[in-house]
Amino acid sequence: MIPFIDLKKQYNLIRDDVIAGIDRVLESGHYILGEEVGELDRQLAEYTGVRYALSCSSGTDALSMALMALEIGPGDAVFTTPFTFFATPETVALTGATPVFADIDEKTYNLDPVKLEEAIEKVIKEGKLKPKCIIPVDLFGQCADYAAIRVIADKYSLKIVQDACQAFGAKDPSGKVAPSHGDIGCTSFFPAKPLGCYGDGGAVFTDDEELYKKMYSILVHGRSAEDKYDNERIGLNARLDTIQAAVLLAKLKLFPGEVEKRQTVAQAYMEELAGLVSLPVIQPGNLSVWAQFCPRSAKFAAIQEALKQNDIPSARYYPIPMHLLKAMKYLGYKEGDFPVTEACAKDIFALPMHPYLDREIIHKIATVIASVVG
Repeated sequence: MIPFIDLKKQYNLIRDDVIAGIDRVLESGHYILGEEVGELDRQLAEYTGVRYALSCSSGTDALSMALMALEIGPGDAVFTTPFTFFATPETVALTGATPVFADIDEKTYNLDPVKLEEAIEKVIKEGKLKPKCIIPVDLFGQCADYAAIRVIADKYSLKIVQDACQAFGAKDPSGKVAPSHGDIGCTSFFPAKPLGCYGDGGAVFTDDEELYKKMYSILVHGRSAEDKYDNERIGLNARLDTIQAAVLLAKLKLFPGEVEKRQTVAQAYMEELAGLVSLPVIQPGNLSVWAQFCPRSAKFAAIQEALKQNDIPSARYYPIPMHLLKAMKYLGYKEGDFPVTEACAKDIFALPMHPYLDREIIHKIATVIASVVG
């Protein structure tokens, strides 16, 4: 069986560093907030070019911390994409705020700035909710259009929380590294992510000292900087454990080279699959970290079955748009509200993607797909 993501091959390259790092943690006995966590935060901030990075227990908690720091709550509208993982609107709903969706760009699968502004204007006209925040999602590893989104955010005095849970290390035409594009950036270190640990993990990023201090407090039950037992706000238990920090420090050494390898793998797919399926589009000036490689085809079901028969795994991200999920039914959306998202969801599928995927395997995948589509 060809692995969908080959974590074992990666582990073999850093095995000694990982084991040594874990051993140091075990010897120190500092399993929570040990020195590796602080060192990881320092290196994450340096890599992304932000003033402050704060590691946490998951990408979901990163989003929650960001929204809590911005004091998002009941009566607030938070604008985001319906084509994402559920954690994006879920964390908004958990604050008591209302997720408001806007359709996506058909080429990039990311938030369409034109549709975003239309959604904001509609909320303002209705007068029931207060526009407060935008959560663009850097889907599949490519940055959203932050140049356009920032103009809109400034026009309506909205904050930006960058959901780069699939895109740590991606770049837009400005050269800025995700997730440094928002007032707060968030990422995930789930094992399948471009930079992943061996469990759950995430981080928040900001240049704003006040927001950093709030998230530092929220990270551990709303702790006070002066007295950890004098909690000053409602918070979370969202710490990254020290062993996962040690793993990420080892992986971070490989990461820049892996991003380059992902470009080679993606280019091989583009060449091998040309004319067979609708290929993903990277906007000029963008550097995707290719968390997933997701083409589209009306024959996706037959393609997936043929791949399965040849021991090649595949997946689907995301077959049900957020506005059509049972959990989001209370928002009142219906089928047809976001036609571009719904069209993508109907025929998109994902192929194996990782830095160590051989051209020979990609050719085999393309041959199987060609046997289906002709």
